[in-house]
Amino acid sequence: MTVIVLEAGHVGLDAWRAVYRGGSCRLDPGSAPRIAGSAAAVERIIARGAPVYGINTGFGKLAGVRIEDGQLAALQRNIVLSHAAGTGQPAPVPVVRLMMALKLASLAQGASGVRPETVALLEAMLARGLAPVVPCQGSVGASGDLAPLAHMAAAMIGVGEIWLEGARLPAAEALVRSGLAPVELGPKEGLALLNGTQFSCGLALAGLFEAELVFRSALVTGALSTEAAKGSDTPFDPRIHALRRHRGQIETATTLRALMAGSAIRASHVENDTRIQDPYCLRCQPQVMGAVLDLLRQAAGTLETEANGVSDNPLIFPDSDEALSGGNFHAEPVAFAADMIAMAICEIGSIAERRIAMLVDPALSGLPAFLTPRPGLNSGFMIPQVTAAALVSENKQRAYPASVDSIPTSANQEDHVSMAAHGARRLLDMAGNAMAVIGIELLAGAQGCDFHAPLTSSGPLDAVRARLRAQVPHLEEDRHFHPDMEKANALVRSGAIVEAAGLPLPGVTA
Repeated sequence: MTVIVLEAGHVGLDAWRAVYRGGSCRLDPGSAPRIAGSAAAVERIIARGAPVYGINTGFGKLAGVRIEDGQLAALQRNIVLSHAAGTGQPAPVPVVRLMMALKLASLAQGASGVRPETVALLEAMLARGLAPVVPCQGSVGASGDLAPLAHMAAAMIGVGEIWLEGARLPAAEALVRSGLAPVELGPKEGLALLNGTQFSCGLALAGLFEAELVFRSALVTGALSTEAAKGSDTPFDPRIHALRRHRGQIETATTLRALMAGSAIRASHVENDTRIQDPYCLRCQPQVMGAVLDLLRQAAGTLETEANGVSDNPLIFPDSDEALSGGNFHAEPVAFAADMIAMAICEIGSIAERRIAMLVDPALSGLPAFLTPRPGLNSGFMIPQVTAAALVSENKQRAYPASVDSIPTSANQEDHVSMAAHGARRLLDMAGNAMAVIGIELLAGAQGCDFHAPLTSSGPLDAVRARLRAQVPHLEEDRHFHPDMEKANALVRSGAIVEAAGLPLPGVTA
């Protein structure tokens, strides 16, 4: 297996995607001098005796309380234990791993004052498959993702729980089983592990990567629905999109043309088709999905920058032995990015559901009602369309911007927050809903194309239909529909539909 090398400050989205998908990672050894130099600077700052936030003072509203030198280690342990106050279901292990890798890359930039041995433990936990149990709820996205990151840090000192090989174990036991020992935190280290946007950013990146898969899958099923409805590919003509100039729109139209190229179904109605224009859900795919692609890429740029930055406080500058207090922990950029991704996911599902509704309506599609050969006796795709509508409406409700909300915390010291964490947390569920909608469209589009036999579609779309039909047969009579939907959904989630199409499809890093 290829090991992803994290060159702190210069990690691309493809690398973060690989970590999220289960890839192993390690730090670039070139970061070692920066890490050591930062830790040494903390020692020199302490020796001067001046009060420095989070090193020899309390935290938040208690920043004015001076801590004696003999209690500095206890101070760091206490902040971890007291701040490990999250609630809710555990975050998915891939998200926790991504959060750990993001924190690792941040610490490696030498601005956090964390010792090499502490960084090494975090790196070893990642390498050996240890993922702290991190409750999903409890961060407001400013002063860092304090509660979630505290649960990560608690596991590093042997407190709390860790996932190891699918088992949920006491942290101390999991560390011992893996040949690791808990770390005793030094000055500044507890705060450095807790302060930062890595939980919010990890969730947002995970949402971005799933949204990218939803987007690509919807391009395929959108083309399939166009074929099923005997829609026109004229709206995908490059001359139309060149005049509007949006990059995403141009790339989407190019992709849809490629997906339909060589289709006998399309050729059958090029001439003498009494329909002048298709419904918007077919005709405006480049405009809608292109705008989605542009938005996802904008969010991706923000998150790539965030992932390569340092969001700790205070920040350590070894060249001058200064600890500067600022607000890099405020996750407003992540919150805005998460809101954009939520809107994009919502719109992908929304237009896909309209295509499903169009296919089951004989007045619009020219196909049998509800895509069944004998409507009335059979209900066909009647209720799957209702399910798609329910999922789309749920996503609409979830898409309300989280970033416009704020609530004061820490006795009004932390009086404006981003809400990035739960803005990002909804994205995986929203993407799951959209994937289920795309799975239903896959079934409906394939069923619609079946009615055009013996005419065939394009090579890519026939390959997609064959991949589906290997698991789900044509619907001749009503049968238990749920298993069909689950199989189609699994094909979408796994990327098998995109793979079956066999074409390079645009994405956030393309």
